[in-house]
Amino acid sequence: MSGMFITVEGPDGSGKSTQLQLLVENLKQKGYDIVVTREPGGTTVGNQIREVLLSPDHHEMTPRVEMMLYAASRAQNVEQVIRPALERGAIVLCDRFIDASIAYQGYGLQYDLDQIRSLNEWATNGLTPDLTFLFDLNPERASARMKDRGQLDRIESRDQAFHERVYAGFQTLLKQYPERIVRIDADQSIECIQDEVLDYTIERLQQGGVQK
Repeated sequence: MSGMFITVEGPDGSGKSTQLQLLVENLKQKGYDIVVTREPGGTTVGNQIREVLLSPDHHEMTPRVEMMLYAASRAQNVEQVIRPALERGAIVLCDRFIDASIAYQGYGLQYDLDQIRSLNEWATNGLTPDLTFLFDLNPERASARMKDRGQLDRIESRDQAFHERVYAGFQTLLKQYPERIVRIDADQSIECIQDEVLDYTIERLQQGGVQK
């Protein structure tokens, strides 16, 4: 595969989705072939799974079922969207990937980390991002931002202890994969954050020989 696979991660309320959209626009303006997707979602099947996962009506969902649904959406996304785009040389920008499952189901729900990794290794056939931006925002600030947004989904509405464990999970991943995961201070202006993200992305694309 000759493209580049870039993911964005971070706690709910960190602004990662806003930054992803800005990055998409900026890279397209520079002439790059961009494919943008998200998890859960990204495909018709994935979007239907997303509705089930995020609906407050499904409060009885067990951690095992939640983990398997995320992996199912991810498998469809990889086969239908991500791999074909990478094989033609495109840059794929994805809102969340396996790191999110480790942070949310592994640390947040305290589910078995080895099982999460094994399931997702199988679901994606071993696909790993080339670059991941982790938008770092402490749980208190993230919670305040989510409340300002209004109605919360099933995951966002979990208690503060859950979100603190998720945050700790992301910090652990940052230490485990320093060559792949880049920390971005999400408590800055939107413009400052995007400048940092765009500059780093362009540098990595040039290093990787990705063509426009």
